[in-house]
Amino acid sequence: MTLPKLHVAVLMGGWSSERPVSLMSGNGVADALESRGHKVTRIDMERDVALKLAEAKPDVVFNALHGSPGEDGTVQGMMDLMGLTYTHSGLTTSVIAIDKELTKQALVAHGIPMPGGRIVKSEELYAGDPLPRPYVLKPACEGSSVGVAIVTKDGNYGNPIGRDVEGPWQHFPELMAEPFIRGKELTTAVLGDKALMVTELIPTTEFYDFDAKYTDGLTRHVCPAEIPDEITQACKDIALRAHQLLGCKGTSRSDFRWDDTQGVDGLFLLEVNTQPGMTALSLVPEQARHLGMDYPDLVEAIIAEALADASAQKHADTSA
Repeated sequence: MTLPKLHVAVLMGGWSSERPVSLMSGNGVADALESRGHKVTRIDMERDVALKLAEAKPDVVFNALHGSPGEDGTVQGMMDLMGLTYTHSGLTTSVIAIDKELTKQALVAHGIPMPGGRIVKSEELYAGDPLPRPYVLKPACEGSSVGVAIVTKDGNYGNPIGRDVEGPWQHFPELMAEPFIRGKELTTAVLGDKALMVTELIPTTEFYDFDAKYTDGLTRHVCPAEIPDEITQACKDIALRAHQLLGCKGTSRSDFRWDDTQGVDGLFLLEVNTQPGMTALSLVPEQARHLGMDYPDLVEAIIAEALADASAQKHADTSA
């Protein structure tokens, strides 16, 4: 689809813990659109975001926000009420996908392999472990590996976890506790109705945390991943199926852990990111580039799907 010249508002920034990444994503998107001759209004989201969007009157909004409230359905609901066309997933999908417990409820029932585990109150951790060590603790509604802790037998968090030791338990009242899956970190991007590739992420630090994701040199990307064909295909099949089950739009990215001693039975989906990063180090642009799609093409493809969906919905509404 060849895009006409458009006025695109790029939403970025906001006040979540992922603000710096969102600013990098948003400015990258805006630069790409301007290179293709589109008019761009850059909006660093503040509390008056609705007023700024109303004043801009864009043809379409590119949502480059990460974390709450740009990824959890809040901004999506606002833009729905304003009648705006916007990229990426809508309200319901965003509400479910940002919540790790809701995501499991939506996907596991359809055969998507995900780790077990449960939500625990942070106060419980000071009395004892919710799962046998090693296990993972992470906020139930954050992305980009924000606040993830791996609790091991010989770790420095204490046994039980020390109340005065820095960790996500000091910042979040509840956490998702999951068994730790040894092995490889894999990720697969989906664009529209196609799973792109599988990338293996090899951090130089202890594990693939927020800093490893967004600091140059802290993670090596092996793209395509040097894994058996059956694992590559399984990742792509699961990522596309999860994208469809959740109702994702535009692009999403599914993150996996694979215990390579267990074959396909050792592959588990960890989460689906409905607003994956669009920075220079981000995985979706990298996978698209390996398939011959440059960054501006990727940005325009995401916008093209949003416009097509909006047109189809308008047609459905007028036909009803």
